[in-house]
Amino acid sequence: MKFAYTILYVNDVTASIEFYERAFGMTRRFVHESNTYAELETEGTTLSFAQHDLARSNLPIDFVKSSLQQAPAGFEIGISTDDVPAAYALAIAAGATPLAEPKTKPWGQVVAYVRDLDGVLVELCTPMGL
Repeated sequence: MKFAYTILYVNDVTASIEFYERAFGMTRRFVHESNTYAELETEGTTLSFAQHDLARSNLPIDFVKSSLQQAPAGFEIGISTDDVPAAYALAIAAGATPLAEPKTKPWGQVVAYVRDLDGVLVELCTPMGL
């Protein structure tokens, strides 16, 4: 098996796509004409966005919406970059909510955290050597 994609359920797909383009330098791969679903190019696994109503139409149960008014959900989107301080500043300038400034971890990785427009936790980090 191969991990194929992550779909974030969001209030406004167009606003989310535009935010991720500005904040993280990603480009759109696909936007459905209804503007209820879209995908970004990420040089790896697909990052997708689905409007809440579309997501609900696919599920037999409801879900908890991400929101800046509550604690982040128990997952994060990880974005790797060689310059975490610059990426952190760019994300904040684009409208991300700062959560944790860049910090060097004991294992040498530089990590920072922001939240996107819908409150999703985004980790900005230097690549890990394998």
